[in-house]
Amino acid sequence: MQLDPAGNVYGTTNIGGTGQDGTAFQLVPSGSGWTLNILYDFQGSVQEGGVIIGPGGNLYGGTADGSPNPVVYELSPSNGSWIYNTLYTFSYRYCPCGVAANLVMDSTGNLYGTTAGDSLRIYGSVFKLTPSNGGWTYTDLHDFTGGSDGAYPFSSVVVDANGKLYGTTSEGGSGPCNNGCGTVWEITP
Repeated sequence: MQLDPAGNVYGTTNIGGTGQDGTAFQLVPSGSGWTLNILYDFQGSVQEGGVIIGPGGNLYGGTADGSPNPVVYELSPSNGSWIYNTLYTFSYRYCPCGVAANLVMDSTGNLYGTTAGDSLRIYGSVFKLTPSNGGWTYTDLHDFTGGSDGAYPFSSVVVDANGKLYGTTSEGGSGPCNNGCGTVWEITP
């Protein structure tokens, strides 16, 4: 979940809404409690990673699954409602393999995230979306092999001041676990 400067909390649900496909919501402090506002009712997708707050109060997130495909999306406030915009559509379908954790935005507006695994990158990947001429350009930064580099990154990416990326995987690497006990990884630009 994310907290804005006014103390409002933003997040997503995995189920709920009219089609039971999840919602994006806002919790507003109200007296001694909270007021729930449903910002968006997702149709045909599974929310996993939640949302982050970007410039102008826009919300950014990704779906782990989708019909027809998982996506990275933006929700923008507009006259008391929220406008949904797909930023990138992944090319694989019907598996819990899209964005599995919160995205992260760097100081120049690039979005970074991980996929948990998919038909193209069986063990998951790290990606970057760069704003470009009114759209977004996708860059695949690393495809995990399931070996010493790890597999299935279900964590968010951390970006340091020098642009290095860090994260973890849930399998691969070494250790006494069946498929390795996971790794901590670094990508240097």
